[in-house]
Amino acid sequence: MDTDEIVRQAKAQRQGGTAPAIGRGKTCLVVDDSRVVRKVASKIAASLGYRVVEAENGEEGLARCKQHMPDLVLTDWQMPVMSGIEFVGELRAIPTHKAPTVVFCTQMSQASDIHEGIAAGADDYIVKPFDEAQLRAKLLKLESSG
Repeated sequence: MDTDEIVRQAKAQRQGGTAPAIGRGKTCLVVDDSRVVRKVASKIAASLGYRVVEAENGEEGLARCKQHMPDLVLTDWQMPVMSGIEFVGELRAIPTHKAPTVVFCTQMSQASDIHEGIAAGADDYIVKPFDEAQLRAKLLKLESSG
């Protein structure tokens, strides 16, 4: 997506138009042990055109990926059963024709945490608490660069 298209979409949003449908026809998996965070992230992803699937921990997220590999994964780091780091490592080991874009959405905000998350296989990182504008901007940036 070029800058002119992003500007056009941003102006349409400002004027009460519809949100850009960057995820049209794509699937987003939201993996977080907080039901509230899953619902908020799901709402934002759905507003961007994604079909959203949820999982409450890394193990459940991995099972969902094995059933149907999503295009985008938003995952927490600190979860019971299987952490986000473990989840991303195992996700990246699954053979697939197109690897999903993975974004950590976590309170782990130190530079060393970000380096560890990216080293584990994440494509980007957003620190909680995030708002709709932050997540939307991050996903628009990832879509235009990918």
